[in-house]
Amino acid sequence: MSQNERHYTVRSLIVTAVVAVVGTVMALEIGGKIDHSDNKDHMPVGDFQAIHVTPDEPFRMSPKASELHAACENGYLAIAADVDPSFRGIIVDYKNRGVRCSRPSPTAPAVPETAGEPGDNE
Repeated sequence: MSQNERHYTVRSLIVTAVVAVVGTVMALEIGGKIDHSDNKDHMPVGDFQAIHVTPDEPFRMSPKASELHAACENGYLAIAADVDPSFRGIIVDYKNRGVRCSRPSPTAPAVPETAGEPGDNE
């Protein structure tokens, strides 16, 4: 081997990688490319899954309770945190449609009527 070849130690390569990552994050932060939202209104509360329960098959779930509880908000199912009750979110399906708290009455109107009388042609 010639003396002109340089060998880099593992430590120097790790330090270079860490400096590159920190420098990239700082450059993105200074340039305003990283968004830090203080608005909780549009943040997901959690990721949930439904377990299909049948009478003849047992299902498994953790014996430990979560730190969330369910509540009915304006007819839709909401999840709220036990530690911060003001932090709650409405449960929606994959098409962003709200999950109702109870099954609608079959005799109830499918679409709510408008403020005007039926048959008004204004």
